[in-house]
Amino acid sequence: MSEPLISVIIPNWNGAAHLPTCLEALRRQTYARREVIVVDNGSTDDSLQVLARYPEVRILALRSNQGFAGAVNAGIRAALGELIALLNNDTEASPAWLETLTAAFERHPDAGLLASKILLFDRRNVFHSAGDYYRVDGIPGNRGVWEIDEGQYDHEEEVFSACGAAAAYRRELFRDIGFFDEDFFYSCEDMDLAWRAQIAGWNCWYVPTAVVYHKLSATGGGPTASFYDGRNFIYLIAKDYPTGLLRRFWPQVFRAQWRIAREALRAWRGTAARARLRGMLAGFLTWPRVARKRPQVFARRRRSDEALFARLTPGAF
Repeated sequence: MSEPLISVIIPNWNGAAHLPTCLEALRRQTYARREVIVVDNGSTDDSLQVLARYPEVRILALRSNQGFAGAVNAGIRAALGELIALLNNDTEASPAWLETLTAAFERHPDAGLLASKILLFDRRNVFHSAGDYYRVDGIPGNRGVWEIDEGQYDHEEEVFSACGAAAAYRRELFRDIGFFDEDFFYSCEDMDLAWRAQIAGWNCWYVPTAVVYHKLSATGGGPTASFYDGRNFIYLIAKDYPTGLLRRFWPQVFRAQWRIAREALRAWRGTAARARLRGMLAGFLTWPRVARKRPQVFARRRRSDEALFARLTPGAF
């Protein structure tokens, strides 16, 4: 069999300072059958001039900022590969990144998505993500975040989700469950996709040999991330959390949201804390917009509540 084409999609918004490191690392990849697509979200810096130095890169220039989800969806529609890799513009992929991801799809025909081993760019022995988890109390997170890499996540295994900063997907998955939900705009769109994949019976595998270094929050973070985290944590519950499990665990879910709000109120003078509260308020006010999608999500159900529960991480009780 010929090697599959893998399409690398890089969403970019004013990331001119980061693009050379990212694109040079892709030039050094050991896997030859690849295409690289940069989706520019209406940048006002020198991003397009920087990209002109990389003739092998396909550029999709959007007129305005469509967020992570909008940019990635545009890239998926334009991509030619049966495998899709997402990569943040503020990353540096190890030379074998694409090769190891492609081989992992061969080993795991049950996998719809793959998680990379993501380490910090400036502290390369510290984790950003070894795959992502979702807790029964409705809180998502990065497995291993801030931990020193001492080999504790060197085992290839199933996880709940892949961090969208460096992840890979089968195109067949998107045909089955649809693209990223653009209502999320920025933050948790990868977890929403993972929930839909898990409900539909797809698996996510963590591949520790697929290493990427990430300048964490170099092109995001701060009040913006706090707002969307506050809102989108609620969107995930409204759209994806199975009703049967929610009946069992709603006290934990409520307490987790109350704990986040209480901590933000204590830090009220901080802009990020106020943004988090605004996001939570926006989530409570607009949750029906995403809750209307629940029938579509669960129409593709191939996993029971108990099977999904077994894939969740215990909450902070």
